[in-house]
Amino acid sequence: MNPPVALTVAGSDSGGGAGIQADLKTFAAQGVFGTSVITAVTAQNSADVLGVERLDPSFVDLQLEAVLSDLPVAAVKTGMLGSAATVTALSEWAAAGRLPNLVVDPVMVTSTGRRLLDDDAADAYLRLLFPHAAVITPNTREASLLTGMPVDDLSDMERVATELARTGAAVVVVKGGHLGGGRAPDVVLAEGRIAVLDADRVVTGNDHGTGCTLSAAIAARLAAGDETSSAIGAAKRYVTEALRGAAGWHLGTGHGPLDHFGWAAPVGG
Repeated sequence: MNPPVALTVAGSDSGGGAGIQADLKTFAAQGVFGTSVITAVTAQNSADVLGVERLDPSFVDLQLEAVLSDLPVAAVKTGMLGSAATVTALSEWAAAGRLPNLVVDPVMVTSTGRRLLDDDAADAYLRLLFPHAAVITPNTREASLLTGMPVDDLSDMERVATELARTGAAVVVVKGGHLGGGRAPDVVLAEGRIAVLDADRVVTGNDHGTGCTLSAAIAARLAAGDETSSAIGAAKRYVTEALRGAAGWHLGTGHGPLDHFGWAAPVGG
């Protein structure tokens, strides 16, 4: 029996902690066959992003055609897209029904503060890509940039989730990991109802690629046939345990990676 197939459309992280590297490890840990379309190549490590080289949207298109014409992709996640042109190109595939179970992680800024998205690309996300998404997963900083609203607490998270739902995204997940305190709540808005997925905050410096891992895990579970709410819950638990698993690691001088295989949750488990 063939495994489910998922696709990540994102940038490459030479340090291996985030981007397509984190996505493909997450897919494998979930028992899903992973494929990839690279939008940019970054020179980065745990401490900094030294450079970014974006691929032309036409070559992103060519990679998409290569994968989607040959493999039965059941879910797609997007990460770093970088430019309005690439966001627009992806939206055309989505509008044509070629990107099933689309999970959009609107990567905008690195954990070190480097901007990864052109200013005009935020509008392209809102108008063109979010309306086709099964799930969108902005963190609090991204949600604030996308809506122009401050996000400082749980009530703010609920407010921006409601605003982002107006784009037409089926489910909005606003990640609260950047808020202070001892908890790590995520706000989920689906079918007009808000739920809070709460967890103990894992105190660790090894948190690079957390957002990539969450969106990839959601896509993996959707590819396997999980209902959206179940996929999001399973992904949240997976990320929490991947953070715990790496708590004793000392890889790099900055924000270290997660332990993607320390607590694998295979499809059906």
